[in-house]
Amino acid sequence: MNIIIVGCGKVGYTLVEQLGGENHDITVIDEKENKVHSITDELDAMGIIGNGVSYQTLQEAGIEKAHLLIAVTGSDEQNLLCCALAKRAKCQTIARVRNPVYSRDIDFLRKELGVTMIINPEMASAMEISRNFQFPTAVEVDTFSKGRIEMLHFRVTKDCRLKEYKLIHIRTTLKCEVLVCMVKRGEEVIIPRGADFDFREGDKVAIVASHKAANDFFRKIGIGSSSVHTAMIVGGGTIAFYLARRLLSVGISTKIIERDPDRCEFLSEMLPKATVICGDGTNENLLLEEGLDKVEGFAALTGLDEENILLSLYAKKASRAKVVTKVNRINFSGVLNDLNLDSISYPRLLTAETIIKYARSLNNASLDSNVENLYKLEDGKAEALEFYIKEESAVTGIPLAKLPVRKNILICSIARGNQLIIPGGQDELRVGDSVVVVLTNARLHNIKDILEG
Repeated sequence: MNIIIVGCGKVGYTLVEQLGGENHDITVIDEKENKVHSITDELDAMGIIGNGVSYQTLQEAGIEKAHLLIAVTGSDEQNLLCCALAKRAKCQTIARVRNPVYSRDIDFLRKELGVTMIINPEMASAMEISRNFQFPTAVEVDTFSKGRIEMLHFRVTKDCRLKEYKLIHIRTTLKCEVLVCMVKRGEEVIIPRGADFDFREGDKVAIVASHKAANDFFRKIGIGSSSVHTAMIVGGGTIAFYLARRLLSVGISTKIIERDPDRCEFLSEMLPKATVICGDGTNENLLLEEGLDKVEGFAALTGLDEENILLSLYAKKASRAKVVTKVNRINFSGVLNDLNLDSISYPRLLTAETIIKYARSLNNASLDSNVENLYKLEDGKAEALEFYIKEESAVTGIPLAKLPVRKNILICSIARGNQLIIPGGQDELRVGDSVVVVLTNARLHNIKDILEG
């Protein structure tokens, strides 16, 4: 596809880095010459120095032949206007919009301006953290099928019952209706299908299950399960605002610590059910006075990565809380993994991944593929593909146990109308189903490609 990206900041760079390796022709636009060169010198992209709101600049970038325009400048208004202009060329458009003022007008703006997708990174991050608080055992939660399907990732610890347990015993002995989709062991990603597969300490396991079944499973393997009831947030920025609003809406008692008096006043007015403390969240005595040692969920959401990391390490030492750490820089993910933090939220990476998912689905549609969405997992070592079954074929109407599915491929969920099916051997695929398939070392364009031969 021909893709134009307006805005060469960190998100723009990540988009070019990811999409550039997927055979797209990419052109970037930014008013700052050094930002354009930082991308074009290192990555496979054309660059134009100019204002993306200028239609002449867009024409120079090839808007008449572009399939997708992505506007990720620092200005919400510029992103929206840029997309509105691009619609004149019948181009699909995505705008990043961050200001909470627009949060209730997203549908109106999308309809009136003709923007294909509007993404709010702070709201997306808040939803991600909220899911982690609702499943505190999980180190990561991936969502598919517009949020209807959740894949929960957790670690097998030395005290976990799953250690040295066979895969088949999850259903036969524990009587748990969960499907193990993937296991990361060291640097290897495994799609476990054999009944004799053994779990080991340190494995990172991904499961798909209903909310109730997942909680039952976590309880039975002895690593806790239930949603947090109390949460403490350090930092009162936009993500904190969205997160607190979400937590309060589901009955989680929420406390925010913020050092700026004006921001505290705003949060108190907008979130009357929250407890807002004006003070330095890095002050150890203040944290303990406000009940850090008793809180069940803790989110470090200040504007400094280093501060968030230190706060999280202290919270893990001083409490038994589920700890989430916001990190803006994504260059040091390997180092952060060594710190053994609970869960890390990367707002910029989350924004890029959401946009990339849409770009991939758009590209698949142009290739006449029935892949609706493609999700990269475990740093690209595995993929989850979402297929929509449009017609009868060799995969439909046959019990899954009788389908000759290729090695390293697993059907992990079926969405049928409002029904979510965690598939067993007697389930079958039907026309109209949305099916999520997890795989390694393969490339699929059609649901029929899952079969051998």
